[in-house]
Amino acid sequence: MAGTKPAMKGTQKSAKSTIASRRAVTGFTDEEKAAMRERVQELQSGARPRPRADKADGESAVLEKIAAMKAPDRAMAERLHAIVKASAPALSPKLWYGMPAYAKDGKVVCFFQSAQKFSTRYATFGFNDSANLDDGGLWPVAFALKKLTAAEEATIGALVKKAVS
Repeated sequence: MAGTKPAMKGTQKSAKSTIASRRAVTGFTDEEKAAMRERVQELQSGARPRPRADKADGESAVLEKIAAMKAPDRAMAERLHAIVKASAPALSPKLWYGMPAYAKDGKVVCFFQSAQKFSTRYATFGFNDSANLDDGGLWPVAFALKKLTAAEEATIGALVKKAVS
């Protein structure tokens, strides 16, 4: 009997620490909540039948979102928009969680996340699983961006072309 008592006590401590660690979790950040609200609005507006809902509507929404960004991210987003359009004209611009994104057959292939979006130190250009970037058992799907040079622009253009191939 004496051997079971310490085991129970140890179990009780771990249960208490588990409960305490659950309380420490605060949930989603304000930025994450805002992104989810934006996504809900995107889904609701996409569900409504619109007579002229087409590629131009998505592009104007993306351009509005880019125009609302602060200077460093706005310049990168404008340049990335031009690169994606030139590299893969078949992709349709659209908003995705409030971010500029580019879709093929309704599925987001790539997106731009400004540094401001989640208060990070760099912007991100990423690809979703619908992108055809598979290369063996491991390949990158997101890239940190601090600035765009000709080399980065060429790399992104090539990746976008491969993603839609």
